[in-house]
Amino acid sequence: MNRIFDDRRYLVSIHSRKLPHHFTDCLVIGSGAAGLRAAIQAADSCQVLLVTKSDAESSNTFQAQGGVAVVLDPSDTVESHIADTLTVGAGLCDEAVVRTVVTEGVQRVEELIGWGAQFDSVDGRIVFGREGGHSFSRVVHAHGDATGREISQTLLRAAKANPSIEWLTHTFVLDVITDESGRCRGAIAWRQDHGMFLIWAASTILATGGAGQVYRESTNPPVATADGHAIAWRAGATLADMEMVQFHPTTLYIAGASRSLISEAVRGEGAYLLDRAGHRFMPDLHPLAELAPRDVVSRAIWERMAQTNSAYVLLDVRHIGRERFARRFPGIYEQLNSFDIDIATTPIPVRPAAHYMMGGARVDLDGRTNVPGLFAVGEVSATGLHGATRLASNSLLEALVFGARAGRAALENLDVHRPAEPIPPLDVAVERSSRTTLDLDDIRSSLRSMMGRNLGVEREGDRLAESCEIIDFWARYVMDKTFAETPGWEFQNMLTVSALIAHAAISRTESRGAHYRRDYPETDDAHWRCHLDWTKGHGSRRRDA
Repeated sequence: MNRIFDDRRYLVSIHSRKLPHHFTDCLVIGSGAAGLRAAIQAADSCQVLLVTKSDAESSNTFQAQGGVAVVLDPSDTVESHIADTLTVGAGLCDEAVVRTVVTEGVQRVEELIGWGAQFDSVDGRIVFGREGGHSFSRVVHAHGDATGREISQTLLRAAKANPSIEWLTHTFVLDVITDESGRCRGAIAWRQDHGMFLIWAASTILATGGAGQVYRESTNPPVATADGHAIAWRAGATLADMEMVQFHPTTLYIAGASRSLISEAVRGEGAYLLDRAGHRFMPDLHPLAELAPRDVVSRAIWERMAQTNSAYVLLDVRHIGRERFARRFPGIYEQLNSFDIDIATTPIPVRPAAHYMMGGARVDLDGRTNVPGLFAVGEVSATGLHGATRLASNSLLEALVFGARAGRAALENLDVHRPAEPIPPLDVAVERSSRTTLDLDDIRSSLRSMMGRNLGVEREGDRLAESCEIIDFWARYVMDKTFAETPGWEFQNMLTVSALIAHAAISRTESRGAHYRRDYPETDDAHWRCHLDWTKGHGSRRRDA
């Protein structure tokens, strides 16, 4: 990989004697389900500072429509949920992690209910939905299609009621700080009204979410600019499975409008996928039809679009009926109405879009990275749960389980590493480059377009090589710059993570789960049933699955 990505440790120069300092026991970066649950857990025994770069509700969690997959129905079994997760993960799941999340997830969801979460029910009994890849109806949802909002609001209430949790919103974290031994000691942060400052902490938990904004078409909110992945990379954390980017099969396609999610639960309620000629094509391709794993459905849609020379396919809900659909999916119904789509008479135009990053900072069962003092939870992490394809609605379960585990583990050795004055001086000088400055808005748009074109649902060696070359070229003019505000830092993070995705994708010469190579269409267990681990300065290493 281009040396620019190896040489840069911090994005900006730091002179600690000139900056304000903030001290805490545990620093949590991010306010999605994973970060909130970690903060609540850690706050049982220490002071927590929770930092988020926008408001507290700007997260993938808050936007999640589908639900939480959890074994609460007495006729369901933990073994069935485990088996479904392993099957969809295409040989790259860690079975011990899967068992831990599925088992402990029951307690975590029951805990949410105890904290006031209202999941949809009839006569006091929770209603369970079914989504792609599941052999049983085990997905709990709230307000039809607002599960993430309900979970976020429940956790936010608990966190904001805890006097041991301090908040800093609208605060951008540039990097975590590591000392001479390699231990994480906190973070460098910036706020519009405060400028740059340092946060010192005994434990730091990355919960920064995903990387969807590196793609032009994504279901992710604007804040999902791969910050945590890049921060972990620069600090020396090992990143795993970076080629594994999941595309959601059904996002609303309206020319000129941003992509918005049409929940998988819609297909769970019986919606059909039709091509432009009105043919229902999924039963021809998989025994689960529309409820096949997401990578299968996304690829089928992509190929059908190519065969019919169309920018979309159709999601047909006419047989479900207007009243039933509006009652089950009130948010989606309102959104469709805003585009004058009458679901009783008109199928919904949909196409795949980047949705979830399976790759991230490699962690153990308590969320620890290989950098002492640094934890990662949620979408920024690679726990081993999802493998090569995430089973629908497993991500919120993972966030709750690993958030609680990391929050508990972050308390270890607290007395030994608790920050106290005087802090060792931190002086880092980042040289300014004399190279030409490129137009950031222009190359950001070009990067996102190229990622969708060359590193999307289908990939091919020549285009992957082209992507690596283009990203490395841009990096020569961007990664050596020192920016003063969020857009520049975000783009440096996006460029770094795009490079990791591209180099990982060209390295894996097979097709598996979400990673489909047109030039290597078969799954090759003999050579590629393994993970690709990436560490700054060391390139990639294979690790058996």
